[in-house]
Amino acid sequence: MLSHLFEPIRLRGLELTNRIIVAPMCQYSAIEGSMNDWHLMHLGQYAVSGAALVFVEATGVEAAGRITPGCTGLYSDANEAAMARVIKFFRDYGNARIGIQLGHAGRKGSAELPWDGGTPLASGDARGWQTFGPSALPYSDSWPVPTALDVAGLERIKQGFVEAAKRSIRLGFDVIEIHCAHGYLLHQFLSPLSNQRGDAYGGSLENRLRFPLEIFEAVRAVCPDDLPVGVRVSATDWVEGGWDLDGTISFTQALADLGCDFIDISSGGNSPDQQIIAGPGYQTGFAAAVRRATQITTIAVGQITDPFQAETIVASGQADMVALARGMLFEPRWPWHAAEALGAEAAFPPQYRRSHPSLQGEPIPGNPPSAKK
Repeated sequence: MLSHLFEPIRLRGLELTNRIIVAPMCQYSAIEGSMNDWHLMHLGQYAVSGAALVFVEATGVEAAGRITPGCTGLYSDANEAAMARVIKFFRDYGNARIGIQLGHAGRKGSAELPWDGGTPLASGDARGWQTFGPSALPYSDSWPVPTALDVAGLERIKQGFVEAAKRSIRLGFDVIEIHCAHGYLLHQFLSPLSNQRGDAYGGSLENRLRFPLEIFEAVRAVCPDDLPVGVRVSATDWVEGGWDLDGTISFTQALADLGCDFIDISSGGNSPDQQIIAGPGYQTGFAAAVRRATQITTIAVGQITDPFQAETIVASGQADMVALARGMLFEPRWPWHAAEALGAEAAFPPQYRRSHPSLQGEPIPGNPPSAKK
């Protein structure tokens, strides 16, 4: 049968072989923002997974833009050199395309590693730093008060995104995604829960969109015409009076007018008061609503785990692509199994050819042709 999930799709000058994406997943294993052997291993397994596009985890555009001391950054020559080594191995041995997610943690930065609690680093901890936000409002009562960004701070962060984008281009990334989701800095500007500024960057919806749109426009301006640039957004805060789907649609339309190539739609992360109604594909409806209202290319993400579920999302027009995160951590060969279930083909390296179900029974050199694996 014809599988919609395994149809190619084009984003500007980039053609993807299917609609399966490995979502950016923080590994909290970098040293002063720089990648190491863990990242080589982690990304390398997805290079040969059969997914069309693999995103590098949320990457800070300045040291204070990281979520934790273990998060990757792209703000120094050392960061760039370490990442170049990982990307070279990815390209040399993989068949997937690779993208990077650029972001800034804002008031949710300077946190402990998740497996050590994920709480704010204690005052005086040498690993920590002063955090920033649109307003001097902490994430919760147990988090420190961020410094409200002034005009100079806004410009510094904008230039951080621009310089990180330039480094990404030098590194040869196929796609750039700007992180405006999960309660990090650009989401903080969008939401009235975290943005209570009284200047041109706060108050009305138009004003709250302004800084994220300026960031996108600045990044798009330094990218080659054929390089896709998209945005990840939380469609809702899941809090009454917070950021919502209507705002997301307005934001998406404004991004599309500036040349945005896709929207990657998640939700939540900006308030501890969020009341998330989770379940299989629980965010897909948001992607469908945005796609219907704006006609932009969309990525659905969130508890998409079954091949037929993913096929239905794409075939029914709810989204153009699907992204998997935890599902790929659990089963890095998910695209191979999806292809088998859907009667399609996924790329895999010749070294692994004898493991593929459709190739069982091929001869191994030195064994009789009838030998089974």
